[in-house]
Amino acid sequence: MEVTIGVQNLAREIVVETDETAESVAKAVTAALGGAPALELTDAKGRRVIIPTATLGYVEIGTEEQRKVGFGSL
Repeated sequence: MEVTIGVQNLAREIVVETDETAESVAKAVTAALGGAPALELTDAKGRRVIIPTATLGYVEIGTEEQRKVGFGSL
C-alpha cells in the first residue's frame, strides 16, 4: 500500500510503500497527531521512516488492493 506524506516547508512529498494495513497506518497517524512526537512507519523493505509530528502537513493513505499483473481477456 502506498502512503503519501506532505511535510511543511518541503516541496516534495514523501512516498512510503508499506505492507501495513490502512487501519494500522491510520492508527499511527492518529497517535502522532494525539501527542506523540513523531509519525513512524516501516516500508516494504523494512526501513523505518520517522517524521516529526510538528512538520506533518497531510497523510494520504492508498488502497490495499493488489495490482493485477499480466495479460487477460475479458
